[in-house]
Amino acid sequence: MKKIISLTLVRLLIFIFVLSTNCFAQALTSEDIRVQMIKDWERAKAYTIEYLNSMPADKYTFKPNDSVRSFAQHMVHLSQANAFLMSAAIGQKIPSWTQGDPQHRSTAEKKDSVLYFVNAGYDYCINAIKNFDVTKWNEKTKVGSHEETRFAIMNKAFEHQTHHRGQTTIYIRLQGIRPPQEKLF
Repeated sequence: MKKIISLTLVRLLIFIFVLSTNCFAQALTSEDIRVQMIKDWERAKAYTIEYLNSMPADKYTFKPNDSVRSFAQHMVHLSQANAFLMSAAIGQKIPSWTQGDPQHRSTAEKKDSVLYFVNAGYDYCINAIKNFDVTKWNEKTKVGSHEETRFAIMNKAFEHQTHHRGQTTIYIRLQGIRPPQEKLF
């Protein structure tokens, strides 16, 4: 009888514990996701700036071979695409500084110009996330022939900038420089 009472008491305590933790657990909200996205974009911006500062200014035109973008062109493309994808996600016209072909402008090979484009691109994305109505994130919209949710397009923008920053790792290494340490958090 004592074993049955003890076993019942243990089960009751476990039930109460599980019930109490479930009562206090909170669902992840859209606002929580926005806050995390902003934090990730700010981290990505800082990380990319470290990449830009690790490459000597006179090496911004470096290409491992003639068929690829230079280091500077990758970074300007990263920024232009960030703004393009984010503007599609939030339903706005792309910023004027992204129009045309900024990665092939003669000024786009200079460190100061690249820093300007990169900062402008990240700032545009961060502000878009801060100011866009989260209740519209699940709406479908088009980028070219692809229809996705606005939230998915925002994530594609983040994926794209990560891809291009990663490509420039080899450019930095080919200069005999160790690239910045990964910033996962």
